[in-house]
Amino acid sequence: MFMKKNIFLLSAPSLTAFFVWSLLPFFAIAQTGSTPAPGDAQVEARKAQLQAQLTELEKEISNQNSLLQNKQKESVSLERDISIISTQIQKAQLSIKARDIALANLNDDIGEKQNTIGSLTEKIDREKEALAQLLRKTDQVDGHSFAEVLLAHENISDFFLDVDSFASVNGALEVSLAAISDAKKQTEEEKQALLEKEQEEAQLKKAQLLEKQRIEQNKSEKNKILSVTKGQEKEYQKVIKEKEKTAAQIRAALFDLSGAKAISFGKALDYANVVAQKTGVRPAFLLGIVTEESNLGENVGTGNWKTDMHPTRDVPIFQQITSKLGFDPDKMPVSKKAWYGWGGAMGPAQFIPSTWVLYEDRIAALTGHAVPNPWDPQDAFMAAGLLLSDSGAASQTAKGEHDAAMCYLAGCGNKNKPSLQFYAEDVADLAAKYQSQIDILSR
Repeated sequence: MFMKKNIFLLSAPSLTAFFVWSLLPFFAIAQTGSTPAPGDAQVEARKAQLQAQLTELEKEISNQNSLLQNKQKESVSLERDISIISTQIQKAQLSIKARDIALANLNDDIGEKQNTIGSLTEKIDREKEALAQLLRKTDQVDGHSFAEVLLAHENISDFFLDVDSFASVNGALEVSLAAISDAKKQTEEEKQALLEKEQEEAQLKKAQLLEKQRIEQNKSEKNKILSVTKGQEKEYQKVIKEKEKTAAQIRAALFDLSGAKAISFGKALDYANVVAQKTGVRPAFLLGIVTEESNLGENVGTGNWKTDMHPTRDVPIFQQITSKLGFDPDKMPVSKKAWYGWGGAMGPAQFIPSTWVLYEDRIAALTGHAVPNPWDPQDAFMAAGLLLSDSGAASQTAKGEHDAAMCYLAGCGNKNKPSLQFYAEDVADLAAKYQSQIDILSR
């Protein structure tokens, strides 16, 4: 009579119990989607409240924009200019509040994702342990012959019941583990996306704070004028006349360029006028774009093509461009990698290499330069004009120029992104300033 061998096989009843125990984590996960955890309701209520506040602030900002545009259409006066400054400051303050709310919302979302990832990690660990036990049992079974395994059971039906149950549990655990792993991966990706968004929002908040500082400086200047004029319009007009530069002074003023030496405003305007004739882009708007690219700050011209440029999309093309021009790539200024993407932008128009090559032939045809140079202001202005014209700026309408500016910054797919609208607004302000100087030169 054969004795039962102690090979630690689970009997049918014990396998059934093990099956239920091992799937408990899986069932728990399935239920978490339908039963809110404690505190979820409060979090959702907070998010809804923040969103409502944000929506209200965005309406107020839109109203301030309308007021600002209407005031700017009025004739220059003391009341009008003070009103414009006050409106700009209020708009900046509202924008900062909106960013604070957006950041708070993002922080809540990130916290939720972290909790979800932690919970999923614990459940995956439990699933792995259950699966490990099954694998150990499988190894024990594999170490014995078919006859030994068969004879370890009281009867044939018990043997086949164990085999079927064992396969069912093993399969269920693998499915559960795969599902949770996928969920964990997806949550981590969402968390990374939120972290990047938070970084973007923080940078934009910084930009708004700087903008507010500039506006307050202007307000301080206006307060000095009010002090001098004692609120009298006649005296204010005298101050305005005295501060107006002569045409010669305007032409001689330096026009700063990113990634190239500054040129005179007169020369910059000459280039912009040629671009306008060829592309239809308004000179003041083009000058506003070039200036805003320089104003974006410390990233311009301080990068290294080997570390800041996209390695597969732009590096090979950058080497081709510099080779054709006979330049040492290590000595040519490019932008550093910025918070919103890769660096490697070249010259006054801040084109990345892969975009520059798309316009090379058209630039050459319009400038007569056989090999266009992105660091040459004349070529750079023409490249910017072509891109802006392709994006709708040739219409010379407020909407056309706004959309073209947004396309220039981050691609046309992002032109309606609320967090990036500061760029188009800055360009519009700069264009208005340059248009007033152009008007003086045209008298």
